[in-house]
Amino acid sequence: MRADRVEVSWDADQNKWVIRIQVGEEIIRRICDVPKNAAEATIRSAAQDAIQNEGYEPDVSRMIIHL
Repeated sequence: MRADRVEVSWDADQNKWVIRIQVGEEIIRRICDVPKNAAEATIRSAAQDAIQNEGYEPDVSRMIIHL
């Protein structure tokens, strides 16, 4: 099953990346320990791992990264 939408953004309060995985009306939030200045490919890879850990297939075309 694929997530409907994945958004990755920097949380300044926690100093970590937050991955929001949306499936229907359910939203799953996961924290990522990748540094703020990491390359987009690194952030995307970490998000894909988080999606897979939740049991979903990663779809990079549905992933939005707010740098």
